[in-house]
Amino acid sequence: MSEIYDQAVKDLAAVEAVRLDAPDRSASQDNPLCGDKVILDLKVAEGRVTDLGRKVSGCLLCKAAATVLSSHAGGLDAAAASGLLDQTRAMLKEGAAPPFPDLAVFLPVRGHKSRHDCVLLPFKALVKALKI
Repeated sequence: MSEIYDQAVKDLAAVEAVRLDAPDRSASQDNPLCGDKVILDLKVAEGRVTDLGRKVSGCLLCKAAATVLSSHAGGLDAAAASGLLDQTRAMLKEGAAPPFPDLAVFLPVRGHKSRHDCVLLPFKALVKALKI
């Protein structure tokens, strides 16, 4: 299992997570099986993300996934966020290509089904926040 926590994942997880002041939308998502919790704050204009803040209480995988998501969330609307969640899920569960090159750090997680939700949690929170 140590291969899923390589240095790239550790480096992404170490990036400071900052919440936004006065967000337009906020959503939280929990994983009751492992205790991970993600809170996303969004600034939204015309239905698209213009800025994303986050707080993650959880494992390295969840923190790293939230960092990757924050670098790609700009410009996403609800449909695109839902599509990104589906693509990331397919990457983990069906062997599909990563939707972004930097999501490739999570390819070793494919063989660890119990860790899929750790990676997907921030993406689920984004979809939830955009549907509010």
